[in-house]
Amino acid sequence: MSQHKSGHVTLTDVAQACGLSVSTVSIVLNKAPLSKNVAEKTRQQVRATAKKLGYHPDAFARSLRRRCSQTIGVLAYDLSDPYCFPVVRGIQEGLQPVNYLPMLMDAQTRRDLFDNYLQMLLEQRAEGVIVVANWVFDEANLLNDVRKNNVPVVIVSRDLTDFGVSSILVDNEEGGVMALRYLYDLGHRKIAVIRGPEELFDSEPRWAGVQRAASETGIHLDPRLVLQLPSMVDPMSGFEGGLGCTRQMLQTGHKFTAVLAFDDLTALGVVRGLNEAGLRVPEDCSVMGFDDVLPAAVATPGITTISQPLGKMGILAAEWTVKAIESLDQQQVQKPVLHYAPLKLVERMSTARLGRKRKTERNG
Repeated sequence: MSQHKSGHVTLTDVAQACGLSVSTVSIVLNKAPLSKNVAEKTRQQVRATAKKLGYHPDAFARSLRRRCSQTIGVLAYDLSDPYCFPVVRGIQEGLQPVNYLPMLMDAQTRRDLFDNYLQMLLEQRAEGVIVVANWVFDEANLLNDVRKNNVPVVIVSRDLTDFGVSSILVDNEEGGVMALRYLYDLGHRKIAVIRGPEELFDSEPRWAGVQRAASETGIHLDPRLVLQLPSMVDPMSGFEGGLGCTRQMLQTGHKFTAVLAFDDLTALGVVRGLNEAGLRVPEDCSVMGFDDVLPAAVATPGITTISQPLGKMGILAAEWTVKAIESLDQQQVQKPVLHYAPLKLVERMSTARLGRKRKTERNG
């Protein structure tokens, strides 16, 4: 039996093996209405032969006939960042039941790659686009071409509803409030803070929440113990930044009993810096992060954090995108939607009540 030059088993291969016409085999395997006119014995022969040969329908050819690709572009800002993985996994989980294929692309925090991949998604006729953002680029302008082509877009971790893009994120300001209040309730009053990079979308609202909670609780945030991470080059920048900021804070000689880090990787850098100085976490200093990425859970000590439901955010993004595609098919116009996913405190071994050693770990 000769196969198509691609190496894939084709309808022609199945037809030749059965001694039937390609049209008859196609009618049977596609369960077309005319298949009822084909003898049951012949239908069984066709299906058995297709299974034996390992035949699978040509989705590309089918998409050309239907003028739809059955693919959704998933553009992540950097797949090496542990923040991205659970979101992408959630997107895949959300698309699998509806038989959409995610076309995954990694922008590696590079503007040129982001531009190029968006163009490729349009050229490949992706039916929708999901962007996992959380970075410094102006995605609103970059997504103009996508919207002009009437392709539904959903963005995770940025609010672009003012630009007509449905957005899924968390209330970063409320997260900042939760984090500082938690440390306050543990008795900490001298709290050092490491803010996020100035140009990162999450940084300002998270810092605003910290300031609001400090004002409400009467905590004075010593400016000498409030540092800011440098610009992010890659995911390791947060860890290195946390390490560097901790060294700076220790050099000031000003006492602090807790460190509130911008995110979990920064918190891990803080733990390293404190350990270098011979300080124990949490006995000598409590450390708190944000996001609840995998390294925070498996580190020693585990990092107490404000958890984002990253997987559920990915699932929701997939559901919204599919719904938007279906609305287009029905010629319905959907308005952009903004969704704030709920935050949750996850308490681990990196924090303790002031003056008390933590002996157990528990999730809240």
